Amino acid sequence: MRGLVLVFALHGGDRWLGTDKIKHFFMSAFVESVSYSALRAVNVRHDAALASASALTLGVGVGKEIYDHHSYGHFSVKDLSWDIAGNAAAATVLAHTK
Repeated sequence: MRGLVLVFALHGGDRWLGTDKIKHFFMSAFVESVSYSALRAVNVRHDAALASASALTLGVGVGKEIYDHHSYGHFSVKDLSWDIAGNAAAATVLAHTK
C-alpha cells in the first residue's frame, strides 16, 4: 500500500484536473470509438470488437505514458487514470449500440 501512495505522490506538478487530463479522456474515447467502428466495419462481432477496441485503447494509453517516461522522465498515473476513464465512458456507450 505504501508503494501505491508513493507512485501517486511521485510527480508533484501533476494535477488531477486540467486541460491535459481532458485531452487524455477524449483522446481515449476517440481511439475506442474509431477502433470499435473499424472492427465492426470488417464484420467482427460486437463483443469481440468492444473487447479488442478496449484493449487497444488501454495499450495506447500505457504506451503514451511509457513514451513520456522515457522522453520526459515521468510516468503519470493521473494521465493514465483519465485515459481509462475515457476508455470506460466510450465502451459504456458502445456496449449499448446495435
